[in-house]
Amino acid sequence: MKEIKVLGSGCANCRNTLKLIEEVASESGTAIRLEKIESLPEIIKYGVMSTPGVVVDGQVVHAGGVPDRAKIRGWLA
Repeated sequence: MKEIKVLGSGCANCRNTLKLIEEVASESGTAIRLEKIESLPEIIKYGVMSTPGVVVDGQVVHAGGVPDRAKIRGWLA
C-alpha cells in the first residue's frame, strides 16, 4: 500500500490533486492511504514551498501545480 500525502492550504489545485490521485488509484486498482496536510509547519518540514506538494512513501515527488494522470500512475507503479 502506497502512503500518499497531499500538502497544501486547501486551494482549488490542492483539492483537484487529491481528487485526481483518488481517481487514478481507483482506476488502477492500487491500494493507497491518502492524507491531506494543511498545517504550514508540516508542509515546511517537507521543504515544499510551492503547493500542492505530493509525498509518496515519505519522499517529495511533486510540488506546484496539479500533476497529470501519467505522472500519478508512475508514482503508483
